[in-house]
Amino acid sequence: MKKSIAALAGAVCAAALLIPMAAQAQKSDVVIKNKSDWEIHQFFLSPVDTDKWGPDQLQDQIIATGGTFTLQGVPCDSYDVKLVDEDADECVVPGVDICGDNQGWVINNDDLLECQAGSDEGE
Repeated sequence: MKKSIAALAGAVCAAALLIPMAAQAQKSDVVIKNKSDWEIHQFFLSPVDTDKWGPDQLQDQIIATGGTFTLQGVPCDSYDVKLVDEDADECVVPGVDICGDNQGWVINNDDLLECQAGSDEGE
């Protein structure tokens, strides 16, 4: 009986040590590449099940045309992404999966023009 209690206690301790490591392993560094014709001046993330945008990930930086920006320590999730370009046009790209092997995301003209077309229809 004492052996099984000791084994159970050991398993609980091991699990307690692995949980923080698993949570830590579920964060990604994500390289954003801008292959569009416009500079990106603001970049916001919101988990798809949340109605609030997080802070501007770029702060005082921009993602130039052809440039990259690395988001560090992003929790694995599916995000809605709001981009604001050099003309202050806003674009929301829904459901971008960020995790594991998917550690990069390319912004292209199609992404931005699709958003602009969608916002023009609402006017």
